Amino acid sequence: MDSTEGGVLVLGANGRFGQAAVQAFAAAGWRVLAQARRAPAGPLPAQARHTALALDDVAALAEAAAGARVVVHAINPPYTHWRQQVLPLARRGMDIAQRLQARFMLPGNVYNFGASMPTSLREDTPQQPSSVKGRIRCELEGELDRRVAAGLRSVVIRAGDFFGSGCGSWLDLAIARDLHKGKLLYPGPTEVAHAWAYLPDLARAFVAVAGRDDGAAFTKWHFAGHTLTGAQLLGGLQRAATALGVVPRRPWRRGSMPWPLLRAGAWALPVWRELVEMEYLWRVPHALDGSALQAAAGPLPCTPIDTALRDALRDLGFGAVAAGEQAQPA
Repeated sequence: MDSTEGGVLVLGANGRFGQAAVQAFAAAGWRVLAQARRAPAGPLPAQARHTALALDDVAALAEAAAGARVVVHAINPPYTHWRQQVLPLARRGMDIAQRLQARFMLPGNVYNFGASMPTSLREDTPQQPSSVKGRIRCELEGELDRRVAAGLRSVVIRAGDFFGSGCGSWLDLAIARDLHKGKLLYPGPTEVAHAWAYLPDLARAFVAVAGRDDGAAFTKWHFAGHTLTGAQLLGGLQRAATALGVVPRRPWRRGSMPWPLLRAGAWALPVWRELVEMEYLWRVPHALDGSALQAAAGPLPCTPIDTALRDALRDLGFGAVAAGEQAQPA
C-alpha cells in the first residue's frame, strides 16, 4: 500500500463486519488492504487487495499497509474463545496501528453497561459490566485509553446486535433459523426494546468517522442503528420473507428461546454457558443514543428496517422473488 492518503487496513476482513467495512471503504474511494487468513470467498472491490499475513506478524503487516491512515479491527473470536483471545488479538491490532501511526477503529457493543443499564445509553453512561464479556470489553477500552500516552489514536463506535452481511448472527443462528419452515424464534419477551445494527450502515458510519479528524486521541461514539421490540422485529421479518417469496403453507409460527434448558446444560456445553451469561440483553430494554455521533459526523446512513431485513435475508440465501423464481412455500 503506497503512502498517498486514503489507505485503510481492515483486520479480519473475512468476518461479517470485516466484509462490510471493506466494501464501504472501497466504495468511498479508500484503498483497502483486507487482512484475513483465508482468501476472500468472493471478489474484492477494485480498490481492495487481500493479504494472508498473520496478525501475529505485526512488523510484516505494518510494512504491507505502509501509509494506511486507519486500522479497522474487525476481528471477533467465537464466544467460547473470548476469555483467551479478545484482548491479545486487539493488542496486536493496536500495535500495528501504532507502528503505522494510524487511527485504530473498533466496533464496540453494549456489554460494558451490564444488566442494570438504563433504557437509553449515551457515551457518558456509567459502565457497570455484569458479565465476563462485559468486563473484557471494559478492559479493552481501558487499554485504548492508557495507550494514548504511547501515541495511539483510537475510536470506538458502539452498536447493538449485528445483522446483515452474511451468516453468524442471532438472526440466522436462532431467530430466522427455521424461516423456511414458516417459524420464527425470539430470545426474549417480545415487548422489550433491543438495539440492532445493520452492518452495511455501521460500516458506512466508520467511513464517515475515519474521514474526519477532530484531534481527539481517544473517542467513543454511539451508533443508533435500529431499536426494535421483538414483535416489531418478527413482524418485519415476516414482511421481508413475504417480499422475497417465502410463503408459509399455514400461518407464521413463533417460538421462544429454551433458556431453562440452556441453563441446565451450561455446565457441560461451553457455548450454552456463554449464551446464558448474556441472556439479560433480551430482558433489559435498551437503545443507543446516536445524537452525539450524528452531530459530529453529519447525517449517517440508516437503511429502512424492512429493506435492511429483506437484504439480510437475501444474504442468507432467501430471495425467490428477487431471482425471478417461483415463491418458496415455507
